[in-house]
Amino acid sequence: MNPAESPFVRACRRLPVPHVPVWYMRQAGRSLPEYRALREGVPMLTACATPDLIVEITMQPVRRHGVDAAIFFSDIVVPLKAIGIDLDIKPGVGPVVADPIRSADALGALRPIEPDDVPYVGEAVRGLVKELGPVPLIGFAGAPFTLASYLIEGGPSKNHDHTKAMMYGEPALWHALMDRLTDITIGYLRIQAEAGASALQLFDSWVGAVAPDDYRAFVLPHTSRIFAALADLDVPRIHFGVGTGELLGLLGEAGADVVGVDWRVPLDRAAERVGPGRALQGNLDPAVLLAPWEVIESRARDALARGRAAEGHVFNLGHGVLPSTDPGALTRLTEFVHAFPVN
Repeated sequence: MNPAESPFVRACRRLPVPHVPVWYMRQAGRSLPEYRALREGVPMLTACATPDLIVEITMQPVRRHGVDAAIFFSDIVVPLKAIGIDLDIKPGVGPVVADPIRSADALGALRPIEPDDVPYVGEAVRGLVKELGPVPLIGFAGAPFTLASYLIEGGPSKNHDHTKAMMYGEPALWHALMDRLTDITIGYLRIQAEAGASALQLFDSWVGAVAPDDYRAFVLPHTSRIFAALADLDVPRIHFGVGTGELLGLLGEAGADVVGVDWRVPLDRAAERVGPGRALQGNLDPAVLLAPWEVIESRARDALARGRAAEGHVFNLGHGVLPSTDPGALTRLTEFVHAFPVN
């Protein structure tokens, strides 16, 4: 079977499927003992630049769980590192930027990305496509708002103080920064698709911090440009953010084929907010997987039933797999989703 005819891609395109397809954000990673063994002593950014490691880590959950799609193993800051931004991923902290960008002079560090900047990405994608066979590979990138937040704050932030100060107080500088990040994101996603990725997901992890009117003014023009620039690739485009219940209509308006929904909004209500012409992805609370199986099954059954309100549904969690998750629970959940009646 061609990946383009897989249940995952068909659901993204709102076509009939033999079963509800399922994959999990952060399915490759800390919940798997085989991942922890492979990463022992290997810094995150080193792993993200080593094709053999990328392929093996990406394949691990596909082999173990039998999910319907693989997600490329990487990190959203990889393209920034590749163009020369001085940053590192510190264990227990996250991405830390040595010189935060808070002035027009600092924008010069943000140049467009080229395939030669990330040769390991193309090599790993091609290797994965060969190994995955009929299973589609999802490429991904961080969205401009989330990348901007890391660059402006210098690392993770609870309130995004510096980010919002620039957005509200220096809108011209804000849009100039977002324009450059949009170009980088488009380039990075195209590199993955042109190497063979079957779908692309834009992660806007922190955009839930923005009110709808501000999203429309300060974020939507840039995310819309990303999805428009990828339209010619003819692969499904997924848009996901955390805490975006009030933004779901705008996420759909941005132009993605699929809108990811976190666990805060039931899928039937999310379908109303997103509107017609879009599939939905989600949305079991990742923490539910820490509960007994009876609870997991009940909550999954509810999400699947509500997902029937969408024109297409890809089952997923409302955010990433938690490190303390029992891998066996994910395998069992995958089997449950596959056995759930489509209609």
